[in-house]
Amino acid sequence: MTRKAMPISSEMGWSSVDRILVRGYDLCDDIIGKLNLGDMAYLEITGRLPSEAESTMFNAILVTLVEHGLTPMAIAARLTYLGAPESLQSAVAAGLCGMGTTFAGTAEGAARVLHETLADNPEQSIEVMSDDIVSRYRSAKTSIPGIGHNLHKPQDPRATRLFKVAEEHGFSGRYVKLMKGIADAATRQFGKDLPVNATGAIGALCCELGISWKAARGIAVMGRSVGLVGHLVEEQGNPIAKEVWLRTEEEAHDNAQHEEESAP
Repeated sequence: MTRKAMPISSEMGWSSVDRILVRGYDLCDDIIGKLNLGDMAYLEITGRLPSEAESTMFNAILVTLVEHGLTPMAIAARLTYLGAPESLQSAVAAGLCGMGTTFAGTAEGAARVLHETLADNPEQSIEVMSDDIVSRYRSAKTSIPGIGHNLHKPQDPRATRLFKVAEEHGFSGRYVKLMKGIADAATRQFGKDLPVNATGAIGALCCELGISWKAARGIAVMGRSVGLVGHLVEEQGNPIAKEVWLRTEEEAHDNAQHEEESAP
């Protein structure tokens, strides 16, 4: 049976000899020198330019995860660059591979829970929905996306600030309320501080902006990519990856030798 070919089309952009169009806008006449990177990203994702309030909110989301110190992702990027300094992009990619359910990658999971819960239960109270969500994750013995942080307690200051910006610009709706409700329910059920973390706030605010939950992790990737490039530029002038490697190897060797000598 012959497959019927589907037309291939894209609204992202096209180029001619003297023009480049992006989402219907001329790159040289309408974008370069006029749009900041966040607004350009918003145009790429949504197909339209943001309003002033949307621009402020979206740029606030983007910068939130740019930097968080010598995280495993940053260390992975630096160590990869040590081994392959000719391929900075590979080092960035290596760092981004560590964006998952433990570090920086739960914006997607949080956004999905919020989106699906409110779509399925439009009339249910925030408190009931929040308790149900936490109970479900607790029974499954899995972490709740966007909730809790190993360092930032009782509040994640990034989430607090993002929610403040959202309130100031008209984006503190039911998704934000549900995200906060989940944190309150988790704190009650587990008996310890489990605040909304940065990715939880990002997931909620992506929903408030009407951005698909499937794009939420991509937005986190955008921000963290900037930070990883920054780490690699610092690594070029102030290299620490070699010391991390050598110190780890020496300590592991010394401990192994001590254990062997101490064995009966």
